[in-house]
Amino acid sequence: MARVTIPVIGPAALIPLPDSRTEPDGTAVIRVLSYNIRSMRDDRAALARVIRACAPDLVLVQEAPRFFRWRKAAEKLARAAGLVYVTGGGTTAGPMILSTLRAHVERTEDVLLPRTPGLHQRGFAIAVVRIGGARLGVLSCHLSLAAGERAEQAGLLLERLAALGVPYAVAGGDVNERPEGRGFRRLAGALTDAWAERPWGGELTSTPHDPRQRIDAIFTTPGVEVLGCGVPHGLPGVRESDLRAATDHLPVLAALRVPAGG
Repeated sequence: MARVTIPVIGPAALIPLPDSRTEPDGTAVIRVLSYNIRSMRDDRAALARVIRACAPDLVLVQEAPRFFRWRKAAEKLARAAGLVYVTGGGTTAGPMILSTLRAHVERTEDVLLPRTPGLHQRGFAIAVVRIGGARLGVLSCHLSLAAGERAEQAGLLLERLAALGVPYAVAGGDVNERPEGRGFRRLAGALTDAWAERPWGGELTSTPHDPRQRIDAIFTTPGVEVLGCGVPHGLPGVRESDLRAATDHLPVLAALRVPAGG
């Protein structure tokens, strides 16, 4: 399959990101959104508008509501964004997965990671889904603020993906460090960093009012083709005012081509 190069001019040139579709052989072109939503403490209407405008098949959420009546809050966000709840939230200390009805969920797994005393509990929200003729592992994560624990969690993430028993997988989340960090480098050494592979839109994710660093990312296993990945600045329907109002991170949107089979 011929590789398409997306030219980069300043922020990655915003040529149209492919729409979701299923190709004749069952290969699935999907959109995956990774988004730290700060427990929905900001403008919830703006948050839902951003997610809807990105038209994702899968949303990998970090800092989902996880305390009192968290399930109701998660379901309310899913409905407002035109999605359904898959797994995670309070059961994973924040990571959560939402999807469209296009994704057939085979199984889910909520994982709480070993906790260092004095640091926040962390976890993974995991699912195996079928979209079109493709079978895909999905993992949402929010890694530690402490460098040593963060690097260990990156290794646990890789172990979990390998244990899923599927040919292809995507992981996304708030890595809590820049690409030169040890945990980020560990992930990018084993997986494809989607922004580095095929930059599209904006690069920097924190913070929305004055973005200076890329600490949120989407990673894929070998065989998944990255068609474009980045912050959806300029995407039709995504307003800059909504990006600033929705939460304290910018979202990362990727278009991926996942082969049929598995």
